[in-house]
Amino acid sequence: MKIRVIVFDDNKARQEALRLLIDSSSDMECVGTFDNCKQVIKDVTTTNPHVVLMDIDMPGVNGIEGLKLIHKQFPDVLIIMQTVFEDDDKIFDAVHAGANGYFLKKTPPQRLIDGIRDVTEGGAPMTATVARKVLEMFQKQPLHKGVKDFDLTQREIDILGMLMKGLSYKMIAEQCSISYNTVNSHCKNIYEKLHVHSATEAVAKVRNHSLF
Repeated sequence: MKIRVIVFDDNKARQEALRLLIDSSSDMECVGTFDNCKQVIKDVTTTNPHVVLMDIDMPGVNGIEGLKLIHKQFPDVLIIMQTVFEDDDKIFDAVHAGANGYFLKKTPPQRLIDGIRDVTEGGAPMTATVARKVLEMFQKQPLHKGVKDFDLTQREIDILGMLMKGLSYKMIAEQCSISYNTVNSHCKNIYEKLHVHSATEAVAKVRNHSLF
């Protein structure tokens, strides 16, 4: 089954470029493009996507508000945010609202396509500079403070730290010399213990509770 993707972006040229990019990938298809989030619930209902590429800066209802609406009504839909600038407030607002990934618009096309695949496999794809900003925020907190209140094992703590750096499941598996399925199993345990459903929600909860 192909990955169904929809695009929210007020730039028509970029909409079409993203449509062509997605449709050129044999394992995914673009099932809709939209200029704004004014009818986001209707748009998502009509197209039934697996993944949403969401521009942050749009007129009317912006991308972060659209993200919140989708996340509330369609918790299983995966949302990757896109923006031009590395704005700290917008990055963390998006993470707290439930974004599953975050890319700058200058991200190379193949990296974006890989990110769409990665997010459907449980990863939290991010542009490297964005991941670095997230990491810098956590580095200001005392290491591992309170994290074991959730009964995480040391391996789970290590993997959670890697998720916060923006590493994909595949990258974590390579770094830890374990299988992808083992990483997936550890992450499921982490999400269950933290009472979240995704890597970005886990990252947001860690930050909110100063666990690291």
